[in-house]
Amino acid sequence: MNKGSITIWVLVFGTVFIIMLTGLLGYLIFQIKDIKKTEARNSGFHIAEAGLNFARWRLAHSPEDIGFSGVYDYRDPEGAILGKFELELDSGTDCGPGIKIISSGWKDNFEGEKRVLKIIYAKPSLASFSFLTNSNAWFGPEENLKGPFHSNGGIRMDGSQNSLSTSAREKYVCGAEHGCSSSNCFNPCVWKSGVGCECPGIWGEGEGGSQSLWEYPSSNIDFEKIIQDLAKLKEEAQAEGIYLSQPTRQGFHLKFKSDSTIDVYSVQNLREKVWGYDGEKWVHESNSIEKESFFANYVLPSNCAPIFAENDVWIDGVVNGRATVVAARLPDVSQNNAKIIIPDNIIYLNSNSSLGIISQSDILVPLYSPSNLEIDAVMLAQKGHVFRYYYPLWNWEPYRTYAKRDYLKTFGSIISYTMWTFSWVSGVGGPVVSGYETTDMRYDPNLTFNPPPMFPTTGDYEIVSWEEID
Repeated sequence: MNKGSITIWVLVFGTVFIIMLTGLLGYLIFQIKDIKKTEARNSGFHIAEAGLNFARWRLAHSPEDIGFSGVYDYRDPEGAILGKFELELDSGTDCGPGIKIISSGWKDNFEGEKRVLKIIYAKPSLASFSFLTNSNAWFGPEENLKGPFHSNGGIRMDGSQNSLSTSAREKYVCGAEHGCSSSNCFNPCVWKSGVGCECPGIWGEGEGGSQSLWEYPSSNIDFEKIIQDLAKLKEEAQAEGIYLSQPTRQGFHLKFKSDSTIDVYSVQNLREKVWGYDGEKWVHESNSIEKESFFANYVLPSNCAPIFAENDVWIDGVVNGRATVVAARLPDVSQNNAKIIIPDNIIYLNSNSSLGIISQSDILVPLYSPSNLEIDAVMLAQKGHVFRYYYPLWNWEPYRTYAKRDYLKTFGSIISYTMWTFSWVSGVGGPVVSGYETTDMRYDPNLTFNPPPMFPTTGDYEIVSWEEID
């Protein structure tokens, strides 16, 4: 083989080697870029998460401050800038749950590889409880509770339940209102001279104890902190909602309609007064309408602003949409506090509907109530109770017909500052002698983070939803 032939083969193999080396180098460069790009995308995710954590920290220290949207540096422990995150916060409207936080994160020099995360951050509403009270509570054998409930006082539980019940008391003195006395101080309660019948925070014949559904003592819920600012609700109603201020003889009757409107009537006269016991004293009053006149028709506020009436209010009908009704006379004078009466069924048209009822004093079911009554609502009696008076079963009308009713179902929550009941029994474990013989109380878990408009919340912010946005 001559030297010329060797040179040609060297050139051929050299060219092939260079081509292969160039391809290999190109592949390696591509791989390095891809690795850096992947690393930058991963870093962007973590930086975006850091932005969410910063926003949560900021809200924890300044819960009313949502004005810190913008771009922030992301630094390592030594202070070097590694990337940036951009925050967008939106408190939304009273129709939506909580605060929407969007965090976009990217590594320096890789803004094209940013990652975007979104969370809904909200405090649980008081509607997370099926039942909440500041006083002692007694659930009778015919009462069937569904959903968690809490009392700042003691609980006698003789009914059935499917969720946790909590009491802020380790022990409490059980009185006549719970069927206790020196001769009726049942195990596990103990009669103590000079004290009375001392019972555990929760006790009774219900099966919740054996099912580990009784928890006490638990944290106290401060009712003073959950009282809604009625003046603020009034301002919101005047600015964007429905404000009923025109004086009427007795109050307003709000009849919700399936077309997302409300017929409002002016109540002119009430039926004859009747005797009832409010848990402390006998009262002689009427809470049932005899005569009313049409006042106006309103469309439910699309922005979920409240409905505020400076008078007593009667509420019933079919709710299609989301609304909160407030009854209060301002300035607040205890002797003149407004109340809310539920004379007939309140029913949701669909699963997207919700109704909040906030009364300055009591929420009452009157004597002339249906024998079978359904109330779909979250009821809050700020300074009073959710209640049906004890109407005596006298052998003349209207007591003979209306004192005792058959079945009551609630769907939502009952929040009552003082004692509440829809049923009255004769003696310990005796039959129902006034009110509803059977009650079925259920709560709507969807209202925990998506309550009726402007309904009070409790506790700390929680993440309701988390997602990555493409």
